[in-house]
Amino acid sequence: MMRLLIAALSGGLFGAGLVISGMTDPAKVQGWLDVFGQWDPTLGFVLTGAILPMALAWRVAARRHSALTGGDLPPPPPQTIDARLVAGAALFGLGWGFSGLCPGPAMASLSFGGPSFLIFFVAMVAGMLLFSVWNRRA
Repeated sequence: MMRLLIAALSGGLFGAGLVISGMTDPAKVQGWLDVFGQWDPTLGFVLTGAILPMALAWRVAARRHSALTGGDLPPPPPQTIDARLVAGAALFGLGWGFSGLCPGPAMASLSFGGPSFLIFFVAMVAGMLLFSVWNRRA
């Protein structure tokens, strides 16, 4: 029960941060990515501001053997850069640039974003499911 409460509070805080920062506004995100046009640098503060808490979280997690709720911590991500990582990053970047959304802001926008956000979310989930099926066969 405590684990679900912590997850709900963390997700709510994350979603609120996305809304407050403007990350759920596709036009603002595309303005950030339009470095050769009408560039909007304001999301740079959001992205830069995320580095410090994440760096601290990784340092704290490296010293712990279990999560606060008692479960195992996931292993650190691999440090290798391979074709699969580059291809995934390219697909993510293309999707982010074309739509102005990535998975977190898309989910945070479901309740107020309208039909276009729902279409994006359904397409995102379909892509994840297709990748899962493809990955199991490989």
